[in-house]
Amino acid sequence: MFAWIDDDLEERRRRGLYRVRRRLQSGQAVHIRLGGRELINFSSNDYLALAGDARLARAAAAAARRYGCGAGASPLVSGYSPPLRALERALAAWEGTEAALVFSSGYAANLALIRSLAGPGDAVFSDALNHASLIDGCRLSRAAVYVYRHNDADHLADLLRKQGRSARRRLIVSDTVFSMDGDIAPLGQLVELAECFDCLLVIDEAHATGVLGEHGRGVTESLRPGPWSPERVFKVGTLSKALGTQGGFVCGPRRLIAWLINQARPYIFSTALAPPTAAAARRAVAVVQQEPERRRRILALAEQLRRELREIGGNIGDSCCQIVPLIVGEAQQAVRLSRRLEEQGLLVPAIRPPSVPEGSARLRFSVTAAHTETDVKRVVEVLRGKIPMRSIV
Repeated sequence: MFAWIDDDLEERRRRGLYRVRRRLQSGQAVHIRLGGRELINFSSNDYLALAGDARLARAAAAAARRYGCGAGASPLVSGYSPPLRALERALAAWEGTEAALVFSSGYAANLALIRSLAGPGDAVFSDALNHASLIDGCRLSRAAVYVYRHNDADHLADLLRKQGRSARRRLIVSDTVFSMDGDIAPLGQLVELAECFDCLLVIDEAHATGVLGEHGRGVTESLRPGPWSPERVFKVGTLSKALGTQGGFVCGPRRLIAWLINQARPYIFSTALAPPTAAAARRAVAVVQQEPERRRRILALAEQLRRELREIGGNIGDSCCQIVPLIVGEAQQAVRLSRRLEEQGLLVPAIRPPSVPEGSARLRFSVTAAHTETDVKRVVEVLRGKIPMRSIV
């Protein structure tokens, strides 16, 4: 009955695309224990090194003692706990918006927002390298979906002129930091196009929240006041990366949040975020604002890694943040190189199709505030002389 599954999995093994889960035997940190070995962890999205922070653990423990471990129900039934209300107020104040709404994951937040804003008769314009959650949100909206070339504002403008005018509503959708390349969307141009073509703009700051911007609010902090309405820009963030906890959020005008509460199925029909998680996330929001040196350290270390990888012939694409890819080409090459690094005590994942396009498999380095210059230099020394020739710039 399942011969087709066996055939497919065997083909994945042959092409270096087969995936397995590996047991983590320690807490999330820069130094972890995986498969019985101690490794320096360059695989985690725990950018600010808060997942194991004792202050977050204490906040979670206090909330668990008072409110228990689970929310028990949807926020619309009986799950809207005091820690969750406090977290939403803290997020809105930090982001400088009227309100915020917390979801069980960033994936759920993206699905909820896009499906609530677009539907049949509408047109959605999506960057070619958007995260899977944005892609799925576009597909599930049942709107017409047009994909523009990655970070190509001219191509987007052309599609808006040709395909957007007859739509009831137009929606531009983009990540700000792209998770496999570490490059950044031309947000100023996207805002200008949204204004010019009367579009709504949905941006996902998942990998920028807590790391980029003067106050850690992401790429949106780079936007300058201009002849555009802030009410056009709807922002998604995550609690599960730099903030070290779990969940996602949407922030924006109160009427948008009221619409989502009444319209968004992933919110209406999902159990609310657990009180301990909400309390820990609120503490993380405070740490981000109180300790800007964490994000400054991340970006300095990432720049060091980029510079030294280039010096040994590495192709790092257009990376300009804490995510640094080393593009090697074929999936099997990436897997072999990842294994060599692990043999030397370094955990760096091989990213393969479908996560990235065919022929662009890579190692993906995630730099965190807990890494050291010594960690970076060790990576470069292990890679020296081992980078496949086709990855050289």
